[in-house]
Amino acid sequence: MDFKSVSKTLVLALAGASFSLTALAQWQWLDKDGRKVFSDRSPPAEVQEKDILKRPAGSARPAPPQVTAEAGGPAAKPADTASAPLAKASAPKLSGKDADLEAKKKKAEADEAAKKKAEEEKLAKTRADNCERAKTSLATLQSGVRMASVNAKGEREVFDDDRRAAETKRAQDVIDASCK
Repeated sequence: MDFKSVSKTLVLALAGASFSLTALAQWQWLDKDGRKVFSDRSPPAEVQEKDILKRPAGSARPAPPQVTAEAGGPAAKPADTASAPLAKASAPKLSGKDADLEAKKKKAEADEAAKKKAEEEKLAKTRADNCERAKTSLATLQSGVRMASVNAKGEREVFDDDRRAAETKRAQDVIDASCK
């Protein structure tokens, strides 16, 4: 065997060993709806002991509940009462929310709001510019100054009364739409 095949074999053996270790570290329990849950973490504290179907190798089983002196049985030792809170503390407390995901959502919403605000400002600036140009054009058309434009052939055409009225109406429409 050469070095390359030995290293591949070693990598595959290590991967198989790590997979088998993770496969052994599986919890299985019934949730409140009676569905089986498989996880690599211990079940939440609200899952009863009778609903835990499988534990990973090496996990300690909790001691059976002790009957206290008031119930007619032997009194619990002080060491037993101290270990009970530790068993509950070892179970992870899940809030049901992912802080990173919530932060990303808030950032995305803030970015979207900033983008929308920038678009609105740009649109408002464009409208104000169009309004100002239309007002200037309307004032020039109403002043009676002789006006002309260049046609598609490059020839100069002087506005007659119909063209001046059409341009005046167009400028007034732009003012009505942009100057709000």
